[in-house]
Amino acid sequence: MFPHLNAALLPLAIATPLGAALLIGLGLPKRFSVPLAGVAFAVPAVIALWLWSRFPALAGAGYEYVSDLPTGLQRFGISLKLGLNGLSLPLFVLAGVVGLAAGIYALRSGAERLKIYLMLLLIMLGGLMGTFASIDLFFFYFFHELALIPTFIMVGVWGGRDRNYAAMNLTIYLTLGAMLSLAGLIAIYVKSGAESFDLISLRAELAASPLRAVTQKYLFGIVLFGFGTLVSLWPLHTWAPLGYGAAPSSAAMLHAGVLKKFGLYGLLQVALPLLPAGAQAWAWPLALLAALGNVLLIGFVTLAQRDLKQMVGYSSVMHMGYCFLGLATLSVVGAGGVVLLMVAHGLSVALLFLLATCVHHRTHTFDLGEMGGLAPRAPVLAALFVAATLASIGLPGFANFWGELAIFVSLWPFSHGITAVAVAGVVLSAVYGLRAAARVFFGPPSERFQQVAAQHPPSDLEWSERLPALLLLAVLLFLGFWPRSLADPANQALTARAATPTATVSYQR
Repeated sequence: MFPHLNAALLPLAIATPLGAALLIGLGLPKRFSVPLAGVAFAVPAVIALWLWSRFPALAGAGYEYVSDLPTGLQRFGISLKLGLNGLSLPLFVLAGVVGLAAGIYALRSGAERLKIYLMLLLIMLGGLMGTFASIDLFFFYFFHELALIPTFIMVGVWGGRDRNYAAMNLTIYLTLGAMLSLAGLIAIYVKSGAESFDLISLRAELAASPLRAVTQKYLFGIVLFGFGTLVSLWPLHTWAPLGYGAAPSSAAMLHAGVLKKFGLYGLLQVALPLLPAGAQAWAWPLALLAALGNVLLIGFVTLAQRDLKQMVGYSSVMHMGYCFLGLATLSVVGAGGVVLLMVAHGLSVALLFLLATCVHHRTHTFDLGEMGGLAPRAPVLAALFVAATLASIGLPGFANFWGELAIFVSLWPFSHGITAVAVAGVVLSAVYGLRAAARVFFGPPSERFQQVAAQHPPSDLEWSERLPALLLLAVLLFLGFWPRSLADPANQALTARAATPTATVSYQR
């Protein structure tokens, strides 16, 4: 069934967290559940890093480590076909690394009903690993929904302020976005005439007999707004800051860091290569929504935030605008920048949510106006927060820099004006990010913080907090100094795909 041992690792990366979640759900005692969860969080990360180290740099658009598992659904054109190409590998690695960091923090979080909490996180992780390893569109969508469901529960049960309202917003927006995405994917399958949901078969079918340009335009619009809602494309973004502000830290790390990338990945891996004429028709509307809405408007909204966690949530929405701008350029350079920025943003925003919660534990507030002077009491926390902020801004030396740079380079021939707006967004992110770091850690402490510190003297980070933070920061720095480790496979896949017949705009049907 498996051509070589590495192909067996993809099913293992999915089955391990899901199997551990099943055992915990069946009543495994807590003394066994917590160590088992720790192993289950670690296994996908180790597998992802191993496959990354073995992935051939010149793999092109083809899939590596392919396995086809029997499901009994083959007669419906559905098969559990797993594999990684240059576009899915970076997201698979991201899911493994952020999943491990979120898991380490969750194990020592002291959350109520810890077993159920860990079980839901493991389901999220298993779904994420399956999403980015799936070649079949049915399971691509199925695993995303599997990972999404625990988010609603965790926000509603373990969430903070306004959790019920936030959970309701998440449910409405993300359900509508997911249903619209599903409608678009089914329409592509039906219109293609293919007999399988296998993405490889769909590409071959549409390469031989492309859809008419007008059909592609409508289909791409459906998929764009479905996936766009899941990614928080303006004006369909309002669920994100509310949801992340209320979500428990590990859930926010996994959702904002990884699950949110599902929509961008779907556009990049599915919609753009299958519907190129539709992408061309929507390029300018998408660019305007992303530049004026996500980058500029949300940038100013982020600037006005006084709640630290809400600020991080809005900044995540803003930075998704850069990814949409890279997609709108319809270029290999722009799409490659999107891949790098997705990974970099996932790591940095997960780190920021983790550290924001660490700040809250020491100040007992998220209000920036009630903080100040924390650095002398928690120097390691201050150093990590400043580093995460600089990474989010796009400072050279961090992975975010290369993703933003590639997107800006691709934007310049697309539109000088859009490029100017995008660069202005960097200035905005520097202002709100550095101002937040200054208010939390430097300057005179507020009167309220002095009162809190007198009753509960704040300490620096414990190792259960340092370890996940250092893991995320280490990968950010590694990719900052060696971006080619992910950029080369992605560029090979994008270049090979650009040369296929579906990349042209001459359609005959």
